[in-house]
Amino acid sequence: MSSTAQSSLPADGDTSSQTALENELAVLLVESLNLEVAPDDIVPTAPLYGDGLGLDSIDILEVALEVSRKYGFQLRSDDERNQQIFESLRSLATHVAQNRSAA
Repeated sequence: MSSTAQSSLPADGDTSSQTALENELAVLLVESLNLEVAPDDIVPTAPLYGDGLGLDSIDILEVALEVSRKYGFQLRSDDERNQQIFESLRSLATHVAQNRSAA
């Protein structure tokens, strides 16, 4: 299995389908935050904050810790890209794919 990032979009162009990494991260979100939603039901392009998944800043901090532990790189609270990184499941997966092999 290669650790290089593939396109962040599914091969068929369907933006509502999760990639393998997005599914892994969806499971991580559901399990670490005890969400009452199935990982497969998280739309990859839906916002993680507010109206989308409804996460708050404490939830995002917990997710950042779990991602750091699982994928071997640090997500810093003072990173100005955090709003982009945590915009959606897809944006988080893209960031993880770009950084996990560097660890």
